[in-house]
This record gives sequence, C-alpha cells and structure tokens, in this order.
Amino acid sequence: MPEGHTLFRLAQHLQLPFADRPVHVTSPQGRFDAGAALLDGRVLDEVFSYGKHLFARFGADHLHVHLGLYGTFLTGSGTPPVAKGALRMRWVGDGPDGGGVWGDLRGPTACEVLPAPEVERILDRLGPDPLRPRADGALAHRRIAGSRTAVGALLMDQSVLAGVGNVYRAELLFRHRVSPFRPGKAIGAELWAGMWRDLVTLMRSGVRMGRIVTTRPEDRSRRSGAVRREDAHYVYRRTGLPCRICGTPIRTEVMVGRNLYWCPVCQAV
Repeated sequence: MPEGHTLFRLAQHLQLPFADRPVHVTSPQGRFDAGAALLDGRVLDEVFSYGKHLFARFGADHLHVHLGLYGTFLTGSGTPPVAKGALRMRWVGDGPDGGGVWGDLRGPTACEVLPAPEVERILDRLGPDPLRPRADGALAHRRIAGSRTAVGALLMDQSVLAGVGNVYRAELLFRHRVSPFRPGKAIGAELWAGMWRDLVTLMRSGVRMGRIVTTRPEDRSRRSGAVRREDAHYVYRRTGLPCRICGTPIRTEVMVGRNLYWCPVCQAV
C-alpha cells in the first residue's frame, strides 16, 4: 500500500498541470459515471493529501481517493493512451502550456465525490500527518502513551498517525532501537520526540526522492553514489539476512495483518 510520501508527491504532480483550469472527467470503466458527471468541466481548485488519502477540490465538492493496496494514479502529457481495462477515472486538461495532460486512476479502494463536511469527518478521525505543516507529534504520543497495545501495531493505526505504513513502521523502530512489541505506554515523551523528528525527515526525503531510503551512508555496502535497492533499508524485507549493525538474522512475523520486520538483538524487548 502506498505510504504518505507517495500520496503527498502524487498531489504535487496533479496540482501543477491541472489546478486552476477546467478538467474533463470521465469513467471509462463506468463505475464512477455519476461522480464524473458531477465534476466534468469544472475548475480544479486544489489537490492535497492527508496521510494515505488524496483530495481534489472542485468548488464545494471534493473528490476523495484512497488507493488501497492496488490503486494507481498515473499522469502524462500529450494525447492520453487508449482507455483499456478497469480504468475507474480519467482526467484530461489543457495543462499550463496548453499542450495537454491526462491522469488515469485504476483499482482504488475509494473514489467518491464528497461535500466539505464529509471531508472534515474523514480528517477528524485521522492522526497527525508528519508531512503536513504544523502537524502535532505530541498528539500522536498522547494516543500511543495511553495504550497498552504494541507500538508496532499503533504506528500502523491511521487514527494514531496518518501516512505511516509497513516500511516506515519497521525502519523507524529499528533506527531508534525500539522493539515493535514494546507497549505504547512504555514509549516516553523524549524518545517519541526523537522518533517524530526522524519520521518527518525520512518522509520528506521520501517525497524528494520518490522512494524510501532509511539507511545511513556508513551502514551501506556502497557509501557513495546512488543508493541501491538492497542498501535502502535496515530490516524491511530482509528476513534471514544479517542485521547491518549486529549481524543477527532479521526476523519477521505478522502484526496487524502485515509482515513485521525487526532485529531481535538491536530491538530487544
């Protein structure tokens, strides 16, 4: 499932070519015909993300998209490709230079038109998003510190923290040597403050790079040049491989429906 940095980046990629101009909206697949008819030809005011949710505002109406596990929203310039398969929604616009732009949405969990109060209800049930200006990391800590649930599960709870997924969960916990099985109430304010600052930095880097890289240069097999895929993470998808710090095989098990990765030595309970 795309994590928060992907949605933030997608919002930027849609904002520049489509905002402040009319957008031709269709549903080649037919499943979004009614919503497309409401938005077609209207001026797009803005596109923004919050956590794993994407919103596009057309006057009083908002398009709400959640990509889920399989959704994609691809953009391009010029003439759009021939519509094939399960294409839920297509945007076509003139672009800032009049050259033509398009966007194709496939396989989302949610694609719906909502009034502003419904958007507010969605936002109200989400925790702070580290990529949003003035996000309150202390609010996330109050929810974490008030729970006996394992912190590895809490970090995946979007009502606690919006935008964090399986990769950021595993890597953030490793970088701070925190066992994913430690109860939330055992995460002190000072520890969390450092984790929050680190998370903000990592997610902003993800926006810039278009990928998640969490390793420090000194912990990679190659310390200069582009970061290779096998060097990008400390524990994520490294089951059985030696820990980059202590050499212990990385372990995995399922937690809240997703594979959890950790080092049993560096992240001892």
